[in-house]
Amino acid sequence: MTQRSTTAPAAAPLLTARALGRATLARQLLLERAELTALEAVERLLGLQAQSPRPPYYALAARLAGFRPQELSALLETRQAVRISAMRSTLHLLSARDARLLRPLTRPVHDRGLRGSFGKQLAGVDLDRLAEAAHTLVEERPMTFKELGERLQEQWPEHERWPLSMAARQLLPLVQVTPRALWGRSGQAAHTTLEAWLGEGAVDGPGCQDPAPDVQDSLPAVLLRYLAAFGPASVKDMQTWCGLTRLREVVDPLRPRLRTFRDENGTELFDLPDAPRPDRDTEAPVRFLPEFDNVALSHADRTRIIAPEHQGRTWARNTAYRALLLDGTIRGLWSIQLGSGTAQLTVEPFAPLTRAERTAVEEEASGVLRMTAPEAAYDIRYGQVAGRPAGAAS
Repeated sequence: MTQRSTTAPAAAPLLTARALGRATLARQLLLERAELTALEAVERLLGLQAQSPRPPYYALAARLAGFRPQELSALLETRQAVRISAMRSTLHLLSARDARLLRPLTRPVHDRGLRGSFGKQLAGVDLDRLAEAAHTLVEERPMTFKELGERLQEQWPEHERWPLSMAARQLLPLVQVTPRALWGRSGQAAHTTLEAWLGEGAVDGPGCQDPAPDVQDSLPAVLLRYLAAFGPASVKDMQTWCGLTRLREVVDPLRPRLRTFRDENGTELFDLPDAPRPDRDTEAPVRFLPEFDNVALSHADRTRIIAPEHQGRTWARNTAYRALLLDGTIRGLWSIQLGSGTAQLTVEPFAPLTRAERTAVEEEASGVLRMTAPEAAYDIRYGQVAGRPAGAAS
């Protein structure tokens, strides 16, 4: 099959990085807080990155008017939302409906991750048998991966427990059960299957090698939802977001329904005809984003949200830092440290702030602190954020 060029025709309208940023911020509810329920927002955004318990709460606090963390917590308790590995084989908070759709759809991503990370360590293991064994174990009662690995090791004593439990994670749609990730509560990261947590018929059972036909057929609609949440975007951007490959063959038939643009590198971009594309000079408010926020992870070219010279500053030694959004791009980091009746928020800007910028940062920071520790005495400081290695570039 002949590959279509990724370069847009010269006649395609140009969108600068700043214009792309404003368009994406509008879709991401980051130009103005929205009057939506937490469930509506989670579905609008196609899920929230949730590798730690707190990021989804901060993600919605930055996007929703009057957001109360108890609302999101209640969605998890009532099983209207779940935390499950999906796009990029990473943990996301999804609505129950989207979990049923997106976990089977991303099965090839999980299979690829299993082969790449643990293939050699699982040599000789019948993966279908392992999936069945793990399925039975976690449906008897939710288990941590340590417990699951130990139980699986009883059947495969010649293999280490961690690769065995990680194989189960990739092969099965496992959700983290509550009270894990409830606001103001804690619990071990214990897992059961999505179908056990939500009820029969949630997803395909163990041993199923391919997504159900209706799930496969839904990929074009999912990519249209991606554009609504993250566009305009290239095919490579779409693949970066979900981890799936060969998406051009899915996108090309959609061309009659889409508009095309080009970025400053000449890359072809796709978008929904009526999606918002605000003026590049539209004011963008200060927002405090959590670590791993999808707005910073869902494009191959991240220059719309963070300047190239800053892209290495949000990570260190497999650790991601919380990001300060200022004038539409990531221009600093932040952290919170809680003490006995106290809360301190530290801001580490990448460059000195103007007086107006400091005022806006501190006003937004106060809201974050009130949500995090409403009864605490708090203060806002400027300096190196907590957890950054000593001597890290400022």
